Formats: sequence, C-alpha cells, structure tokens
Amino acid sequence: MTSPTPAAAPATNRLPAGAMRTAWILIVGGFAAILDSTIVAIAIDTLGREFAVPVATIQWISTGYLLALAVAIPITGWAQQRFGGKRLWIFALALFLLGSVLCATAWDAPSLIAFRVVQGLGGGIMFPLMQSLAVQAVGGRMQGMGKLMAVVTVPIALGPIIGPVIGGVILDSLSWRWLFLVNVPIVLIGIVLAAWKLPDDSARRVKAKFDIVGMLLLAPGLALLLLGLSNVESGDGIARLDVLLPLIAGAALIAAFTFWSLHRRERALVQLRLLGRRTLSSSSIVLALAGAALYGAMLLLPLYWQSLRGETVLTAALLLIPQGVGSLAARPIAGLLLDRIGARALAIIGFALVALGTVPFAFADAGTSNVWLSAVLVIRGLGLGTVLIPIMTVSMTGLGHDDIPQATMITRIAQQLGGAFGTAALAVVLTTLLDSATTPAGAVDAFHAAFWVATGVSVLALLTALVLPRREPA
Repeated sequence: MTSPTPAAAPATNRLPAGAMRTAWILIVGGFAAILDSTIVAIAIDTLGREFAVPVATIQWISTGYLLALAVAIPITGWAQQRFGGKRLWIFALALFLLGSVLCATAWDAPSLIAFRVVQGLGGGIMFPLMQSLAVQAVGGRMQGMGKLMAVVTVPIALGPIIGPVIGGVILDSLSWRWLFLVNVPIVLIGIVLAAWKLPDDSARRVKAKFDIVGMLLLAPGLALLLLGLSNVESGDGIARLDVLLPLIAGAALIAAFTFWSLHRRERALVQLRLLGRRTLSSSSIVLALAGAALYGAMLLLPLYWQSLRGETVLTAALLLIPQGVGSLAARPIAGLLLDRIGARALAIIGFALVALGTVPFAFADAGTSNVWLSAVLVIRGLGLGTVLIPIMTVSMTGLGHDDIPQATMITRIAQQLGGAFGTAALAVVLTTLLDSATTPAGAVDAFHAAFWVATGVSVLALLTALVLPRREPA
C-alpha cells in the first residue's frame, strides 16, 4: 500500500535530527561494497597468473559480481518492506562480509568466482538500500536534501578512484588475498554502528506478497543484458552470439516485465508506474547517462597511461588521485548550491566540467605533461562530484515513505545499465581502432577517438539534464 506523501515542511536547510548520523552510518558499510567493485578490476591479470587460467576465465570474478548485483537489486524493495530496513541493512553487510572472507580463502578460479557472487548479492542489496534509508530519514522533506546526498554519494564518487589505488598498493606489497580482507574491518565497523545507532523501523514492516513472476522476468533480464554488454568489452565487436543472444533475450524479458509491472501496479516487484512522475523519469534518464560518463571514461584513463605511456598499474592508479581530490572538494559545495540554484543548473554545470575535463585527453599523446593532465583530472573530478547530488535528489522529490525504496531500485538499475552501456561502447570504439592500428600514431589516434566519444556522452548528458525540474518543491 502506498503511503501518502508527507506534507511539506517549512522551507529550511536544516535536516531532521539524526538524518545526517544515519547517512554517515550507511556510508561506512556502503563504502566497502563500492570500493570492492573497483579494487578487484586492477587485479585481473595477477589473479589469472595466480590460478593459471586465461583472462577470459578470471574475468568472471568481475562479471559474476556484476550479475549478482543485478539479481539482488530488484528484491530490495520487497525485502525492506517485509523485514525492515535496519535488519535488511545488517543482513546485507553480513552477507558481503561472508563473501569477502570466502574470497580470501579461495583455492582456485571457480571457487573465487562463486564467492564473488556471494559478495555481489550483498552489495546488490546495499546499493539501493543505502539511498532509500537515507532519504526516508529525511521524512519527506526535500529542502536540505543536497547536504544529505553530498554525504550518501561519497562512496559512489570515490570508489572508482580510490579502489584502483588500494588494489595497486596491495598487489605491489601484499598477497592478493588482502584485496578481499581489506573489506573485513570496514564492514565489521559498519555492522556495529548499524546495530547501535541506525533507527529501528520494524514497526513499518508489512507482510507483502512476493512477486515471483516479476522476479523471474526482471532479474534474469537484467543479468542477461549486463552479460551481453560485458562480453562486448572483451573485444571483437557486437556481432557475436555471446553478445547478441544475451542482449536480445535480456531485452525481451525486460519488455515482458514492463507490461507485467504496469498491470500489477503496487503489487509489482519494481513499480514502474512511478516513472509516470516527471521527477523520477527524467532523473532516471540522466542517471543512466551519468553512469555512462563516469564508468566509461574510467575504462579509458588507466589504459591510456599503461598502453601509451608505459606506466605500471600502480602508477596509473596514483595518477587518477587528482580526480578523486576534485570529486571530494565538489561535494560540500554542490550540496549547498543545490538549494540555491536548483537541480537543473547544478547538473548542467557538473556535466560541463566533466566534458571539459575529458577533452584534453582527446589531444594528449605520449609526451603530454602529467602535471597538465593531473590538473585536468581535478576539473573532471569536480564535475563528477557535482552531477550525482542534484539528480539523485530530484529522483526522490514528492515520493511517500513507501515509494522511496521503489524509486531507489529504479534509479540504481538505470545507473547500472548506463554504466554498462557506456563502458561497452567505449570498449568497442577503442578495441576496433586499436586492432586496425599499425603504428604508434595509430594507437594514439584510437585513444583520441575514444575520448571524443566519452566527451560526447558527457555533452549528451548535459543536454538531457535540461529535462530536470529547475527547482525542487519545498
């Protein structure tokens, strides 16, 4: 049953008591999951050598994690309603902790892949639940939400930046098992804080009926789409059965789920009827493009330094730090500006900075100064640290307490698919041009073209941001 939207509170930037504390508790645990999703990517070659398997096999530690995320996200709204947000959050943390410990004890590639799936199931619940609990803590008030989102989205912005650095340091000095053990103290602290201080919402639990048909349509549909897009990244374009079949099957299942959800309305696993709200539908579209702009370029940047500049994995990761610094610096400012200039203007500024911070790489070559590129990355980081705050805030505007978990699942799915599409598109562009390059200059041109495409995605996202409301209602 959908609860009524709470009456708007008087316009003020002051958040309800305990809302910011809830946000900080959530990001402690959430940071581990987001960090883990990027920290392992840098270790693919090392783990392949460790277990004596080809890259195509060991790549499944990332693909399996991604598919598990897709399966877990759709059940989060129902599970929160059935068991309560606090209990579900602690369960997700415990499941992620179990997966981390199991990964550290893996004895071969299949066992590591299986244990990464356990991690992914925990992470898939945590990502949408983190945002849902934070927004519900505000009690339906949108004024001051920018400050809250500036905190909640910190792990999302920093994970892709800090993860490769930590992974590089671990691989340079420690056993690969520490890639997973590094999560343990973070998650333990998150569990203790959640059990101690996270508000108890057990009184709101409802014995909702589980939408089995919806789960059988949506979860495999998302997984197949992501599998097809992941296979695109391996090269050789999209004209392959392991790409086309999953994409076609996934799209068909998603289409079937769309009809099913619109028919069942409030009883659907994910209530797509909420996309009838302009705030949610417009922000979901922009979030998909934001995911493409963020994760697509994160594929290109490390490869640029390693392939064209001959840098080590660790050095390439360290060279990305300025982007993280810019992202951190932008968040408190963006949180304050949101209530002053509105979501649309702030999102446009953010995407413009992302584009400006990407263009110089479309001209860079093996001799371009790293100092100059570091300065450029600070600008790009400022943009990345800005864009998510207004978009995610808009997506929650005007929603009742029980609609918030549904909205967070929709926006999370949009961002996940957008990131996968963006990464796949840039991978196709880069690999196709690199395969045809016969000289070092040809390789440089391939990267230039890929960075121009990445810039174009940011510009497209900027234009799409024009559909966002100018200001959030009080």
